[in-house]
Amino acid sequence: MCSSDLFPSHDTALVDGDILVYRFAFAAENETEALCLVRVTDFFIEDMFEKLGVDDYQIYITGVTNFRTEVAVTQPYKGNRAKMAKPRHYKAVRNKLLEMGAIETKDEEADDAIAIEATKERDKVWIVSIDKDFKQVPGFHYNFVKEIKEYVSDEEALLNFYTQVLTGDRTDNIKGVEGYGPKKAEKAFKDCKTAKEMWNVCVELHGSIERATEDATLLYLRRTEGETWQPPS
Repeated sequence: MCSSDLFPSHDTALVDGDILVYRFAFAAENETEALCLVRVTDFFIEDMFEKLGVDDYQIYITGVTNFRTEVAVTQPYKGNRAKMAKPRHYKAVRNKLLEMGAIETKDEEADDAIAIEATKERDKVWIVSIDKDFKQVPGFHYNFVKEIKEYVSDEEALLNFYTQVLTGDRTDNIKGVEGYGPKKAEKAFKDCKTAKEMWNVCVELHGSIERATEDATLLYLRRTEGETWQPPS
């Protein structure tokens, strides 16, 4: 992580709309829809234009279909969310973002669309989210809650991805390797110098190449349109 005054100015913010929908809707659970939507508008004025200092932004929201539902065989992808109630203003905030020009994805998630665009324009855009999954994508990141600017290098991004493969993701119902958190994963990779070596560790600890491939495919954010994750050769 670098000091904020070391960062060059960028014109565009790639905004994780999925996070915003839940964050603003839950925060206004006991308030009016009108007040909730005013806060959404204020966010882009205050956080994007004033605090981050961009000239423009593009919002992304996940659509109905997602290729990951067919990849997940060990347990249903995001199956743990099936009974979770959505916040009261969920639809109102989502519709507001769409009115503001949000792009709704098809057969992939907003995270994928953001990662693809960030890869194309790596040194010209900010990834705006609080989702740790984006740390596998090299480039400039902005946590709008903590107001932290960060640059993730290629090496850091690679380690972050394979750490995820070991630890899984409870939020998305991705199993990972039982008993492995970030600290234990760090120890597992301490002697690894290449992606291939990290992948070999993942296969060994998962117990099979099929299980490791499933988790890696579910966790990997696409860098090109229609991409499917492939093990390093």
